Amino acid sequence: MKIAVSGKGGVGKTLIAGTLARMFAKDGFKVLAIDNDSAMNLSYTLGLDEGTKNQIIPIKEMKSMIDERTLVKGAGPGVYNINPKVSDIPDKYKVSGPDGLQLLVLGGIEEPATGCLCPENALIRTLLYHLMVKRDEVIIVDFEAGIEHLGRGTAKGIDLMLVVTEPSQKSLDLCKKIIDLSKKLGVINIYLIANKLIDESQKDVLNERIKDWEVPLYHSVPFDPEIGKADLNGESPIDFNQTSKGVQAINSLYLKLKKLKSEIFDL
Repeated sequence: MKIAVSGKGGVGKTLIAGTLARMFAKDGFKVLAIDNDSAMNLSYTLGLDEGTKNQIIPIKEMKSMIDERTLVKGAGPGVYNINPKVSDIPDKYKVSGPDGLQLLVLGGIEEPATGCLCPENALIRTLLYHLMVKRDEVIIVDFEAGIEHLGRGTAKGIDLMLVVTEPSQKSLDLCKKIIDLSKKLGVINIYLIANKLIDESQKDVLNERIKDWEVPLYHSVPFDPEIGKADLNGESPIDFNQTSKGVQAINSLYLKLKKLKSEIFDL
């Protein structure tokens, strides 16, 4: 099962992605979490220890490896392989986290200038395609804001696109763009998740705003001060207080996704 988590920056993508990854892992699934956000904060939400976090080097910063895989010898500057070998990268550079899960930090894809796709972007896009299409574990990707960098090859491997919004018009506007683009790329299962809801009236307003979207509100997570406390303490929310209302709401989302997995994707 390949799950992509997307949305506007700051809406709680990393919270949702990391906590779901922990819950799948706690339940005995083989899990590979992918940090494709330029902020690269997924390790904190997953609850990796400081020693492991300090060992992480994002793939996009491995210049010598990227050059080795992408540069075409004798071709001159600006010419490189857009389909480099990547199959060995996940197992070579992933790190271990709590409950047996694994983490691979890619870093964000930069917007290419003047239509040029740089070697770093070429390698990461090829790697994302490999992760989504060729790997057989539960993969949860924390995407950076927006998904304009996705190509059809990568998108076709996504089983579920979770689009996270907060109760704001700016967040909803970006979510609509993400949903429309996901459809154009061929993603079939798209689910809208609302985070940081203060009360039920906000859910009513959201449902009114999205009534013509063809993608209903699938799940909601309430605003939870415990999430902020966990962040301030440098702990993952699930380790800081697994009974908090926010973590419990994400657990309910996990159970819904687990049921979907058994009903649809395990057939």
